[in-house]
Amino acid sequence: MSSIVVIGAGLAGMSAAYELRETLGKSHEITVVGDGDRFSFTPSNPWVAVGWRKPDEITLKAGDHLAKKGVDFRTDGVVKIDADAHRVHTGSGAILEYDYLLICTGPKLAFDEVPGSGPNGGHTQSVCTTPHALHAWDAYQAFLKAPGPIVVGAMAGASCFGPAYEFAMILDADLRKRKLRDKVPMTFVTSEPYIGHMGLGGVGDSKGLMESEMRQRHIKWVTNAKVRDVQVAEMHVVEHDDSGQPVKEHTLPFAYSMMLPAFRGVDAVAAVEGLCNPRGFVLVDSHQRNPKFPKIFAAGVCVAIPPVEATPIPTGAPKTGFMIESMVTTIVRNIAAELEGKPATFEGTWNAVCLADMGDTGMAFVALPQIPPRNVTWTRAGKWVHLAKIAFEKYFLYKMRHGTSEPIYEKYVLSALGIERLK
Repeated sequence: MSSIVVIGAGLAGMSAAYELRETLGKSHEITVVGDGDRFSFTPSNPWVAVGWRKPDEITLKAGDHLAKKGVDFRTDGVVKIDADAHRVHTGSGAILEYDYLLICTGPKLAFDEVPGSGPNGGHTQSVCTTPHALHAWDAYQAFLKAPGPIVVGAMAGASCFGPAYEFAMILDADLRKRKLRDKVPMTFVTSEPYIGHMGLGGVGDSKGLMESEMRQRHIKWVTNAKVRDVQVAEMHVVEHDDSGQPVKEHTLPFAYSMMLPAFRGVDAVAAVEGLCNPRGFVLVDSHQRNPKFPKIFAAGVCVAIPPVEATPIPTGAPKTGFMIESMVTTIVRNIAAELEGKPATFEGTWNAVCLADMGDTGMAFVALPQIPPRNVTWTRAGKWVHLAKIAFEKYFLYKMRHGTSEPIYEKYVLSALGIERLK
């Protein structure tokens, strides 16, 4: 019997636990170590931030559902990884020994890199976690009583731009429903070199479509932007040219702001020498395993992926939900192969599939694979994307409640679009 420890109880960690149990059967010990007791469907956080969802509608007690599949669950988090000894130290002082370790922690939010940013002690909101989104909803309710300018966007070094675009559009839609939009000038501030870059170098006609959508909604933008600092009701932004030289400084007043931060690796992971890159993201090969520590695999936002291209202001490559599931399946198949005495040869497709909700419509981005050159690249807009995002939320939460790693309808719908998890 082998012991497998999964660090993290988010999209990657929960999916990995279920898929491991389904693939390996009951003869191996699987333990998930979460930082708290709840799973949260993070793609729905922008809806929480405007009151369209309540936290209990997109969260669940992870341990209750993992237990049904014979998966142990701990809520005390990981404070140290002893990779040489194959041990994990938890926050309560427990020591877990492993034959295989899956790192699915997600990121550490680097608000400290921009003075005055973030919801805890700063002046900007966040939708990166569900507690942050709930805090943003509280701030939004206060804003509605005294509307004013809004600034939304992503800081230098951010790697997941979709939620920033989503939140700007959702705010626009919500304010129009409330008949307050005419009182709220909106500005989108991003480190991307152009609107619709998405950290992917653009996807199909994403630039033209996204610019058109923002013009239609009267949302101004500043690209190649680096936020210098945030003060009470005021953001200081430096705009750069295509060579990275400062060309203009903007002082943007705001009554409400949501800015996505740059990401770093979590402390316990980043502290392991040889495991990570300088930002603390886990280095992996094409089989999702760390080159130095072959018993350690990683999936999700914590994985080191180089930028798709050099940009004047740093941008990171996003890790979308389907890409994360591709990573998870790759890991599970490789562990299963090794346990059967076979070589671990499976590789993920790393296809990027993103459904960006815009409140009353939406935009879908497909890049196969994520890193160019690509076999497929397209962007489509329409109300069907908004409805598809709602459907995706419902069936993913179903998966988490029932321990199903891949519902049959998901498998066949995506396959019909030519989207596969494995090469």
